[in-house]
Amino acid sequence: MDQSLNLANFSQLVAAGTPLLFITTENETRTENLIQRATQQVIKGMPLPRIWNCNSGFEGQQGTSEAQPALEWAISQEGRGIYIFKDLSAFWDNHPHLQRTLKDFSAGRRAPGKTLVILGTPCEIPPLLRNDILILDHGLPERGEIQSFLQSSRSRDPLVDKLLDSAEALDRLTLACQGLELNDIERALRLARVTKSAGLEDLVGALFQSKQQIRKSGIMEYVENDIQPEQVGGMGNIKQWMEKREKAFGGAALSAGRNLPKGVLTMGVSGCGKSLFVKAIAARWHLPLVRLDMATVYAGTFGSPETSLRAACKTAESLAPCVLWIDEIEAGISSQGFKAEGGAASRVLGYFLTWMQEKRQPVFVAATANAIEMLPAEMLRKGRFDEIFYVALPDVAAREEIFTIHLAKKGFDPQNFNCSMLGHSAKGFSGAEIEQAVTSAAFEALAQDRAPVQQDIMEAISRTVPLSVTMAEQIKKIEAWAFKRAVAAN
Repeated sequence: MDQSLNLANFSQLVAAGTPLLFITTENETRTENLIQRATQQVIKGMPLPRIWNCNSGFEGQQGTSEAQPALEWAISQEGRGIYIFKDLSAFWDNHPHLQRTLKDFSAGRRAPGKTLVILGTPCEIPPLLRNDILILDHGLPERGEIQSFLQSSRSRDPLVDKLLDSAEALDRLTLACQGLELNDIERALRLARVTKSAGLEDLVGALFQSKQQIRKSGIMEYVENDIQPEQVGGMGNIKQWMEKREKAFGGAALSAGRNLPKGVLTMGVSGCGKSLFVKAIAARWHLPLVRLDMATVYAGTFGSPETSLRAACKTAESLAPCVLWIDEIEAGISSQGFKAEGGAASRVLGYFLTWMQEKRQPVFVAATANAIEMLPAEMLRKGRFDEIFYVALPDVAAREEIFTIHLAKKGFDPQNFNCSMLGHSAKGFSGAEIEQAVTSAAFEALAQDRAPVQQDIMEAISRTVPLSVTMAEQIKKIEAWAFKRAVAAN
């Protein structure tokens, strides 16, 4: 993994005389500001950095718009200095003279005491330079940087000062800002200034809407989540698992990412609420929810599989504390795929396992699987996930609870129905099939311009052949695997 850039390690690297740094960044201005703060506050006696781009060259220096002359001019200057090159990586692939100049400079053959900083998006370093350039990653701002930015905005903007009238408001706004660049946050604050009646809730809502831009990456999707924990029927053991952690560490601490568990893997029959549980845990702990599409990681649309996965994990860490939802994880990481795909699959598995073990940010990984036997053994060992849960078909009590939930969601009074009888009649039904029975009954009643009654749902149940019948052999196989290997969810 690339080393993360911060004020302290940049200052140390420059003080140690590191000649070449390549900083991957999506926000050049923010990275420039960090380097300027380092020269002003930490590195004693260092002049302000000089900045080059391919349009204007170095400010005030004629003949430096071309990359090679600009590089030679920077190296020829006397004394210590930091020289920032914005567009250099666009020229070095087919420019052997540029590569040789950089390599000789790194070797210390001329102009010691300088650091050349190359800014760019993630790209391939030319083979000649791979051992000479130290790569740093300036990812999205972390919690401390966001809070500093909000506090500085507060000092110059009365509206922001009014919104952040308490420590709780600052924490809520900081959480909403995580995963956004500073310019995105500034844009939301400007919008709040225009809409002077906007309160904290409106601003938090606008920031969460801005996170929809994560979808542009194609790999990650920010999930709007309005599920409440009480909308999940059954799953008593999973709910108890959550409650124990809340009692041990406190709900507020978990929401802030302190002592947040590593994650859980839920497996079982399709339609029994695995994905619903993921949404419920994110809602209960007030954490943002992002979904990773493993099939897209392997599609190659956004680079190699390992590059795509690395970008996705960095995005999740920038949103931390958050819940990373990997739906049907066996579609991207499986023992069959590991053997068939060879190099790419093994590198993806290796990176993901390493990241799960060593991630520094509080990211709760919630993975679901329909065919857990397809996952490699390395994924299932203790320490990767806090627990592996098996979500079976709901029992009669859970079915009764699920009927109650879905009737209420449709706007019907559950007291007008015999949910106990419905629960017994729907033996072998999954939660999704129960929901569909209620939906079908409501539709039939609506078509006859009347409210649904018990008989409508009973008829919908009788017309449904549940998955437990059509896929009986496969379900028995899943249950046999999970019997001694996973904790029952209910």
